[in-house]
Order: sequence, then C-alpha cells, then structure tokens
Amino acid sequence: MATKAAYKRLSKEYVVMQREPPPFVWAAPDEKDILTWNYIIHGPPDSPFTGGEYHGVLLFPSEYPFKPPGIKMYTPSGRFQPDKKICFSMSDFHPGSWNPAWSVATILTGLVSFMLSDEMTTGSVTTSDAEKRLYAARSHAWNIEQRRFKEAFPEYCTPTLRPLPNMGEKERGKPDTPTVASPSTASSPRPVVPSMALAATNAVIPQKNLGARSRKVARPGVSGPTANPGDASRGWAATWRQVVWEKWRWGVLIALAVVVSRITSSA
Repeated sequence: MATKAAYKRLSKEYVVMQREPPPFVWAAPDEKDILTWNYIIHGPPDSPFTGGEYHGVLLFPSEYPFKPPGIKMYTPSGRFQPDKKICFSMSDFHPGSWNPAWSVATILTGLVSFMLSDEMTTGSVTTSDAEKRLYAARSHAWNIEQRRFKEAFPEYCTPTLRPLPNMGEKERGKPDTPTVASPSTASSPRPVVPSMALAATNAVIPQKNLGARSRKVARPGVSGPTANPGDASRGWAATWRQVVWEKWRWGVLIALAVVVSRITSSA
C-alpha cells in the first residue's frame, strides 16, 4: 500500500506525464494500485527498434520516492528478457545510486537510453540488429494479443500501430501537428479539444465577404473597379483646392516681401 508521500508524488507525476510526456514514452498507473505503472516505449528512429512497441511495468515501493522501482519489459525486444527485472542504475538493483529527485519520466527516458546501448546486465539478452528489427516488426501484433496490454492500454489495441503523444518531433526540429480527435480515438491520452477545431474553422473567412468589406472601406480619390465615381471627383476637387491655396499663399508672401524690400530701399 502506498504511503501518503508516495501517493502524492505519483499523482503529481501522472499529471506531468499527461502534460509533457517524454519522447517515445507513455505511462499510466494501474487503476487499482498507484504503485504499479504500465508503460509503452516506441523504438526511436535510426535504431534497430524503429517501428517497435514495447510494453512493460514499473513496480514502485511504498517508500517511493526514497527507494527505486523494479522495472520489467513484457514485449519481446531482443534486448531484455520478457517479464524479468532489468538491472540498471535507476532500478531497485541499485538502491545506493538512486536519486529521489528522479521521476517516472526520468526513469523511462533512462530506460530508452539503456535499451539503445549494448551494455549487458541482469535481465538483458544478446541478439543481432536484424533480430531486433524482426522483434520490432512483430511487437504490436504480439501486444494486442496480451491480456495485460489490453487492460492497461485499450486505446492502443488498434489494427495498426498508433503513435504516442510525443514522438520526438520537437526534439528533431519538427513541429507537432495537432489532429482532431475522431470517435475511434476519443480515448487518446491527449485528445484535441473540439472547440480548437471549431475556432480554426471560424477563422476561415469566405472570399465574398472579404470583397464586400474591401468595397465598404474604399477611400475617396482611389480609382479602381470598387471605387465610387462621385467619391473620386470629390477627392480630386479637394486636391485641386489645396494646390490653389498653397500657390496663392506663397504668392501673397512673395509680393509682401517685395513691397517691404522697396520701402526699405527708398528710405
């Protein structure tokens, strides 16, 4: 049974996981036991695990975050023994190196990194890259036949592999492309809010309306197919009066200057 500290910490980490999941990883606690978390890892690009889907579990002690979890991977991967605890620096094999500041996201990110390495340890196996690729190609079909996977991730039990919320697009310099949730994907961990799609639709203005507004705001004196001829004539008349006034004013000033100059000279 989880202590109050463990329950509070893991609840907070689930909120963070939903808001900012790490690349190629998704995880969620068991509905009946918050100390048991199921996770999915998708094989990163340019690796023998590309296209693979790997299901496993994190087994947290009641003393978490002051003690590390046990870690297993169920899906055959060619890297770890299925359903066997994995020994690496963030697992319960190394309580002395555990850091209480580490989180679920930290652990799973570390597991992905360890998975990509060739380091041999308890729970690991040795296979070729070709064998790992073969396991990756078969992984999703294997997962959706497993009761544990169906219960933990029913939304991922689809005929084809479904991407995780964060597939590392931002990390590779590619912006995430939001998609509108359909009835078949309504249970996605990060569904797109329908109002966002509605707002995007309302933002598209028909060209006819744009033309109507442009005709209404046409300025006087601007010629064109949408300008009013009466407005144009009034604009030119106003311009002509301005020109005449400017010339007349300067003419008066020059004449006044000549008169003053002559008076001064005769004096």
